[in-house]
Amino acid sequence: GATTYHDFRRLLDQKDLDAVVVGTPDHTHAIVSVMAMRAGRHVYCEKPLTRTVSETRIVTDTARTSKRVTQIGTQIHAGANYRRVVELVKSGAIGAVQEVHVWVAGGRGGLELPVGKEEMPASLHYDLWLGPVPEVPYHSAFVPRNWRDWWMFAGGTLGDFGCHYMDLPYWALDLKYPTTVASEGPPPHPYSTAPWQVVQYEFPRRGPLPPVNLTWYHGGKHPEQLSPEHYQKYKSGVLFVGAKGRLLASYGSHVLLPEEDFKDFVRPEPFLPDSIGHHREWVMACLGRGRTTCAFDYSGPLTETALLGNVAHRVGQKLVWDAKKLKATNCPAA
Repeated sequence: GATTYHDFRRLLDQKDLDAVVVGTPDHTHAIVSVMAMRAGRHVYCEKPLTRTVSETRIVTDTARTSKRVTQIGTQIHAGANYRRVVELVKSGAIGAVQEVHVWVAGGRGGLELPVGKEEMPASLHYDLWLGPVPEVPYHSAFVPRNWRDWWMFAGGTLGDFGCHYMDLPYWALDLKYPTTVASEGPPPHPYSTAPWQVVQYEFPRRGPLPPVNLTWYHGGKHPEQLSPEHYQKYKSGVLFVGAKGRLLASYGSHVLLPEEDFKDFVRPEPFLPDSIGHHREWVMACLGRGRTTCAFDYSGPLTETALLGNVAHRVGQKLVWDAKKLKATNCPAA
């Protein structure tokens, strides 16, 4: 019995809607989210929050001024495993952390623009699907499922998984905006995303917490500190390097290293309450019962950080980042 629309603007015209879930491709996240919040609707938006850094800041600011309930689609945040990892880091189990490595298997992009024409499916309203993107001829290399390979629609592997895996160190180490960003990868392509990258982020001191160097890897790259045995088990994961040990984690498991050093370790009593469910958090908060854990004031800076890695790759230069001014002070091309 649900009403369906081809045009999300007509959806927002429906007067009895309280909240909107944005599950479109990345290039229309910002347009839909901002219009929904300005229309008074609460918003749940899939990750990454937007396609570009400036869009992310606009969405984050709009959420703040509209006072809407928001949540990003990093549903792993609600799992018990992430909570136990955060508790270990925050309680000092491995000592002060100044180094983190985040990697994911696989890589998207590295393609050339398709040539030739293809017949558009009769069911596709392609002009509405493109939204704010300048017109490009329809091709199955873009839609329905391969839009993540192209800068005009998405941010490749870093845009896809950065918010999921960097969420864990962001939460555990109270990170916000980096001060520098540098990317190593293949020569940047004007249209297609990077099939592999190694991105170095530097974060400043946060109160008593020391500065942090965070390194991102995808496309078969991974940290040298990871043993072959652990890499076989953790094809994607996060490695915290602390003054007293290391902590290796994935979506569903974690281990303190070296294991023999922690065989008698007594874990802290859990102090982060279990989630009622990532989606349910948002629904209940929309009803005025509780708060979300990944509102846009948290997930906005997280998304900006991921996307800055793509900016550094595309300009081919280390960025000195002024988050307040939303500028790379050393690189106008950024």
